Amino acid sequence: MVTKSSFEEACERADAKRANGKSHIEVGSLAQILDDIHDFVGRFVIYPSKEAHDGHVLWIAHTHCMDAWESTPRIAFLSPEPASGKTRALEVSELLVPNPVEAVNVSPAYLFRKVGSEDGPPTILFDEIDTIFGPKAKENEEIRGLLNAGHRKGAVAGRCVVRGKTVTTEEISAYCAVALAGLGWLPDTILTRSIIVRMRRRAPHEKVTPFRRKVYASEGHKLRDQLATWAAKSIRDMAEARPVMPDGIEDRNADVWEAPFAIADAAAEHWPKRARVAAVALVAAMAEREPSLGIRLLSDLRDIRGQTEQMTTAVILDRLHSIQEAPWNDLKGKPLNDRGLAYRLREYGVKSRTLNLGGENRAKGYVWEDLHDAWQRYLPPLPSAAERSVTNVTSVPEPDFQGSIVTDGTDAERSGTDEEGEENPDDYSTVTHGTDGTDVAGNGGEIDTDALGPGWWGVDGESVVCAQCHDPGEPLFSCSSVEGIIPLHQECQPFWFRRHPQPKGAVITSVTIETVPSPAIAASISDDIEDIIAPRWRS
Repeated sequence: MVTKSSFEEACERADAKRANGKSHIEVGSLAQILDDIHDFVGRFVIYPSKEAHDGHVLWIAHTHCMDAWESTPRIAFLSPEPASGKTRALEVSELLVPNPVEAVNVSPAYLFRKVGSEDGPPTILFDEIDTIFGPKAKENEEIRGLLNAGHRKGAVAGRCVVRGKTVTTEEISAYCAVALAGLGWLPDTILTRSIIVRMRRRAPHEKVTPFRRKVYASEGHKLRDQLATWAAKSIRDMAEARPVMPDGIEDRNADVWEAPFAIADAAAEHWPKRARVAAVALVAAMAEREPSLGIRLLSDLRDIRGQTEQMTTAVILDRLHSIQEAPWNDLKGKPLNDRGLAYRLREYGVKSRTLNLGGENRAKGYVWEDLHDAWQRYLPPLPSAAERSVTNVTSVPEPDFQGSIVTDGTDAERSGTDEEGEENPDDYSTVTHGTDGTDVAGNGGEIDTDALGPGWWGVDGESVVCAQCHDPGEPLFSCSSVEGIIPLHQECQPFWFRRHPQPKGAVITSVTIETVPSPAIAASISDDIEDIIAPRWRS
């Protein structure tokens, strides 16, 4: 007969056994645990890259040490189309993270109470996030505020609570780990705080193990418990960790990757290197997303400036509208106008001026010097001449000339004679005609600057710059176009001709300038120089 006392004793023994079993979970090295998690999630999810796979594993591990971090990165599984594995990534993560809360269409009050629970911060797995941030999102300001601010330890949500006739204030913690999944992109306020994984549909040859929670829950929970056991002994070490950031990982990106780097460094073996490779790759991939209209405008203005010091608003708008695939012809059904241009540039501290066009002519426009600060702060620097040097032409893609015909050329050599009718080898300019940039002269394409001076010289001795990047770095090509002969670096040709489409059937000739004539003989070949170089591109 089972008495009440014996029943209570049995319960106590069972509780003690469970507690004793949990405290004696066999835990291998952290590197082995991460390897096992890597293998586990890789069975069910096809990642776009091995770096994204590693990033997901490190994010899972960091959720077990939330008390150690100053900032927690979000992880966002995004894709352009449904059925790309985003939800599956969240479902697998649910087995491995502490206190998971799968959030779909939840109320702000529920979410705030969950995050501020005394049971400890949850790990929110938020699916269909495009309903919160996408174009169909409506009254979700409070949830957006939680997701925006909750990455930082100490962030709270303030609320007024009415108890009877008394109104009191209450602060609810907003700090927690969050994984997101949805279509499209997210606002920059979330993207810059996240590890971004751009998911895609499985190809026919890519196979995964069908995921059934009831089949794999115990295996996933075993890995979760191993992580939790390791984390319980390592919180202090993680809090004191100061991982070294690789080049290019700074500011917000450093905040995002500090916790994953600390986990990787603690694991040692191959994980520190893999973590930093993943960070550099994923940060670079995120930078390739479609820029904001403001950034696109600054970039296009830098491209169209040429060698001018100022430009009227009318000319600027005309050149912006002529850029193919640019948005300036269709902003909500209307082209960009002078008022819209002024409004967008004013956000960067740039205002229009009244330009003196000579004589009595005046017009509104912009001085490029006013944009230099914005270009420096918001755009990547233009490549240097050294970075653009073409040493292996096979690595340069064949320029796409929009259906134009590119002619093949032959080697040619300019002959010169002195006053006595004898050939003077010092006054030669070797020019190679062709589109492949082959170094026929055998000098690696480098310009002989001894006594000749830099650049391709016009009749007035001025050097010439590339029409696309505006840098005089060698080697330059002179390319025919409807605008005349334009100097371009080989790698700049596809970009310039993409922005300046040529009529179908136009013949494009690319001339490689191997060496340059000295100013002393420039006058003798002035006609050839004028044919080769369009005046607007002289520096």
